[in-house]
Amino acid sequence: MTARPSPGDLLVIDGRASVQFAGDRALTFRVVSVCGRPTYEGWVRLTGYVLNRRGNATDKREIFVQLEGLHGDAPHSPGAASMPNMSLCSAEGRTAAP
Repeated sequence: MTARPSPGDLLVIDGRASVQFAGDRALTFRVVSVCGRPTYEGWVRLTGYVLNRRGNATDKREIFVQLEGLHGDAPHSPGAASMPNMSLCSAEGRTAAP
């Protein structure tokens, strides 16, 4: 994925996105907001929720990942609840869900 993700996107975050998520550290991530502040080219800061195998949010995180390494083939859980819109990214330049 080279396009910026959007709030609501369900992504697999693994070693292709950042070395810190390699192997058994991979996670399923529901995007809540995308920070619009400038960063290194090809990288983005995302705020969202880590989902367990049942689609339930288990942790809120802000992650810094490579756009090229993101992929949206995470298993979808139809019963997943909507998440509140909050971000650790500065309010200026932030793109968030309505």
